[in-house]
Amino acid sequence: MNTPLSVTPKCPPPLDPDFLPAALWNRAYRERIQSNGGGRPFGIGLEQPDGSISIYKAEILNDEDPDAAELNLRYVERLVKFLLWQRGGFRVYLAGDSAIASTIADIYRNEGTRGFDSRFMGEKAYRKPFEILSVELNELPTANESVMALGGHLEGNRIGFDLGGSDRKCAAVINGEVVFSEEVEWDPYFQSDPQYHLDGIQHSLERAAEHLPSIDAIGGSAAGVYVNNEARVGSLFRGVPDDIFESRVRNLFFEVQEKWGGVPFEIVNDGEVTALAGALATGDTGVLGVAMGTSEAVGFVTPNGNITTWLNELAFAPIDYRLDGPADEWSGGIGVGAQYLSQQAVARLATPENGFDFPEDMGLPDRLKAVQKKADAGDPTGEQIFASIGRYFGYAVAHYADFYEIKQVLALGRVTSGAGGDILLRETKNVLETEFPELAKSIHFRTPGEKEKRHGQAVAAASLPSIQK
Repeated sequence: MNTPLSVTPKCPPPLDPDFLPAALWNRAYRERIQSNGGGRPFGIGLEQPDGSISIYKAEILNDEDPDAAELNLRYVERLVKFLLWQRGGFRVYLAGDSAIASTIADIYRNEGTRGFDSRFMGEKAYRKPFEILSVELNELPTANESVMALGGHLEGNRIGFDLGGSDRKCAAVINGEVVFSEEVEWDPYFQSDPQYHLDGIQHSLERAAEHLPSIDAIGGSAAGVYVNNEARVGSLFRGVPDDIFESRVRNLFFEVQEKWGGVPFEIVNDGEVTALAGALATGDTGVLGVAMGTSEAVGFVTPNGNITTWLNELAFAPIDYRLDGPADEWSGGIGVGAQYLSQQAVARLATPENGFDFPEDMGLPDRLKAVQKKADAGDPTGEQIFASIGRYFGYAVAHYADFYEIKQVLALGRVTSGAGGDILLRETKNVLETEFPELAKSIHFRTPGEKEKRHGQAVAAASLPSIQK
């Protein structure tokens, strides 16, 4: 059963009426604290190996509330999971309630419910033992955030690529002008031999190179964590055994760079490039980029025009607080973004009960195409799916606005294409106007053209490396 808070969305997704928006649940929780005359402080700190520390301060219910124990644990557990995937860290400090901290630490044991999360953050992403520490409020570390500039280099002959779960995109760019772009379907998720990935990347680069007089730089994006071009972890390589990942994948992009004569080369998380695409297209900052492809990719360009060292892997961050919501097939996380803002969401909703009867072996891209075809034709069965995803997105943006200073949202990816994409964004805006009018006034949604939707990330990726004069 769900926790004892009264939450009734005004815009429930038509095909998923039990959806429990995180934004509304948290708002109801905060209102309960205020109705009780205030709460008590609780702090969360996340530390990365470079010494950067992110701090989030909140309030939790006082013990006098009869449901305090249940609601406080639910709130903190969901908040910790969100912050881990938004900001990242190998060490988490919890201050303000030692009992809650002890329970959360137990959940995040390698053998616990959040074992995937702790292994990802610890041994894979940051190569440090993952730990959760209970501290007093006055022992919470001081915030120490790192920022950096990202991309925007357009001079010379460049190749940009974006590696998705169902296709890879590549573009050839001369002094900022696109002279070639291409999208090729592939199926990397369950390939155990990384040669498959290397051959696919090389093929796309060669296709782009045919349209350039020379190659001055190559930039790329892909889902996962990349540090100085080293692959730490990525969903594209989930089928590669750990020992082969270490020996072949970790330095795969150095191998790619060497094959192209050692030209300036840069690869980063695909979400960051999504946000960069929005910043480059408009010259604006405070950009939240969301790519709805095989999964959900998110990046953020701060109001000052920089990026942080945050992960922004919101595919694994919760936006639905149902205790029995759909679970992500890789991480096991319940109610996380990948199940609501991606091709996975389309496939989950396109059931026989909702008017679709696909063969079990039909891939996500083909299911999406079939649903889009119906939406393009004005068929309600297709339109309802995109209306549902649009409402998910509206509530998700409101939730994200609690953690990001958003001025502009740029939505990209296959799911946002065609008539279905128009419906999706219309419903997104409707949710904000209905439930969060203050956000509807302050957040601007960009609707890119079809080409930018599909290839904007590859073009922005081309601008990542700087060319030494």
